[in-house]
Amino acid sequence: MSSTLEHPSGATLLGQTITVNDTPINAYRGIKYGTIPARFERAQLAPLEEFQGREVDATRYGPRCPQVNLDVRHLLRIPEEYSLVTEEEDEFECLNLDVTVPANVSGPLPVLVWIYGGSQAVTFCSAASGICDPSRIVADSVAMGKPIIVVNMHYRLNIFNFGDGTGTAETNLALKDQQLAIEWVKKYISGFGGDPNNITLCGESAGAIYVHAHIITGPAVQRAIMMSGSLALSPPLPREFGKGMLEQLQKRAQELEGKPIRECSQAVLKQLLMEFNISRIWLQEEDALRDWQSRPLQTKELMLGDTEFETNIWRRGIEDFSPEEIASIFDQEGGDTWGPLLRKLYHILPSRPTAARLGAQDFVNDARFVLPIEEITEKALSQGTTVYRYLVDETNPYQSSSRAHHAVDLLFLFGSVDLSHNPGAEAVGQEMRTRWIRFARGEQPWTPLAQGSGKRFAFGPYGESREIDAVQFSRRRRIRHVGVLRDAGIDVYGGIMTKLTAGRISLEN
Repeated sequence: MSSTLEHPSGATLLGQTITVNDTPINAYRGIKYGTIPARFERAQLAPLEEFQGREVDATRYGPRCPQVNLDVRHLLRIPEEYSLVTEEEDEFECLNLDVTVPANVSGPLPVLVWIYGGSQAVTFCSAASGICDPSRIVADSVAMGKPIIVVNMHYRLNIFNFGDGTGTAETNLALKDQQLAIEWVKKYISGFGGDPNNITLCGESAGAIYVHAHIITGPAVQRAIMMSGSLALSPPLPREFGKGMLEQLQKRAQELEGKPIRECSQAVLKQLLMEFNISRIWLQEEDALRDWQSRPLQTKELMLGDTEFETNIWRRGIEDFSPEEIASIFDQEGGDTWGPLLRKLYHILPSRPTAARLGAQDFVNDARFVLPIEEITEKALSQGTTVYRYLVDETNPYQSSSRAHHAVDLLFLFGSVDLSHNPGAEAVGQEMRTRWIRFARGEQPWTPLAQGSGKRFAFGPYGESREIDAVQFSRRRRIRHVGVLRDAGIDVYGGIMTKLTAGRISLEN
């Protein structure tokens, strides 16, 4: 059924009314928020006023940024009969967003802005895929009597985000696109019934990296949720770091079309992404991100957490190492003191191949996820931010042997994929949506942490969700190991972590 919104800007938006669990919601999709003047240039706000007196077709999802093709069902273990749509791609039309609104509910309502992940190179589960469709979150918020609006966006990825390395090229265009989308939301969301002064940013994996970047650079938001990621997961790197990659791309573009990557066609640049398998990218150092570790968090409330087995995205890559190679990495990077100590702590033994590979994955999990989360938590508490820490321990609903792995929480939170075969997963999903909605409403989702006290919230296992204390937390995460890593310092564990993971990530593990 169609839905028509007469926006105060003068534009008439034509959307759709859909029903989720007997709750009607209005979806306005593919709304343009930014205009890209040229490749590798900063976008400009696309004002709704341009459509004054005109109708805007907001019934269809907008295109995403061109990227390497990725079957997101692999990592999530979604059965192959689940059909994924083929999403349109266009580098100049990809700056679009969707606004999902409760029907027949007056505002102003709190707004949750979602940023998807995908190693900053691909779209890992868009709304169009049906996996991260926010309709059920909005419908559940209405059923709870705590309605919210959800906005999700597309932004530039991979090389389209990275630039060509020249002095005139912008860097970190994804981050700047997202800032523009947030600016658009603050300017126009009141016309959808939203409160521009009550915004929660939420992102998973690379999306959480971006959320972290936003709350240290601005614009300030009321609340932020960092799911399985932070700037520590992929810290800003010097611009020279991508020089070799760009040289290869430039050379190949000249061979294919006789033009540099700034001028070659979208089709050729997409071909280069495929040929060189550019499925990961990173933030580049710039003034706004310099000394990011010491910058204050510009948000009043922070929710952050991890899954029990984040490291599965490096699993195949780490398993390609021999146990002797793993032990050697610890000894070379850890030195005479820390190398043997960390090997013993994580059971890295050349004579035990399986133990060595599992230990390496545990080490990476603690160093890339658990320790940074604990350090960000401590920093936030020290500056007076209200902090809510959570854990996701519910195993994959399709293959429990995959454990509670990286990104599995997307299945629970969005609830868009049928999980009726697994009542435990359904229960955890309902609990997550309830808690996220409360947080976006400015309510306590559970008891906040305080210096040395407070509660954390555990989602799962076995469909059970509850608050846990510090002792119970230490039974679910390797807190003693994390303490040793902290004592060793990033100069020690960072080198080991880099050698174990560089170039070995895959979202199809």
